[in-house]
Amino acid sequence: MTERALTFRTPPDGVDLVHAALTSLWKERGDIDEMDRMMFETALIELASNVIQHATSSTAVVCRLEVTADDEVLRAVLIDSADPPGIDDGPRRMPDEFAESGRGLAFIQALVDEFEHHRAEGRNVWTISKRRSVADA
Repeated sequence: MTERALTFRTPPDGVDLVHAALTSLWKERGDIDEMDRMMFETALIELASNVIQHATSSTAVVCRLEVTADDEVLRAVLIDSADPPGIDDGPRRMPDEFAESGRGLAFIQALVDEFEHHRAEGRNVWTISKRRSVADA
């Protein structure tokens, strides 16, 4: 299993730290299919961007990201100190083409096999996982 972990604060940090962690992971795990990497990375960047953009708190939001890759699954757990997001965690449909927002969570769900959110100890815990293509294993 290959792992990456990082802590960031928003503001001032952004998704560049997430990109750097994934770049390092992909270099170490050259056996991961390009399409699996792209789908997982896009979902994770969308998730991190949503937290950075929409999270509310009376102070800076502190995030802890843990990413793992093994022979079967790519997984990320993002824990943030923001207030509860007030979202419906159920299956989402993509809004119509004229909608100006509301695509983020539906997009994440379309890219990964599992997408979950819950609250634990006053924090948001977001988990995504993508099963690796059979040809990879």
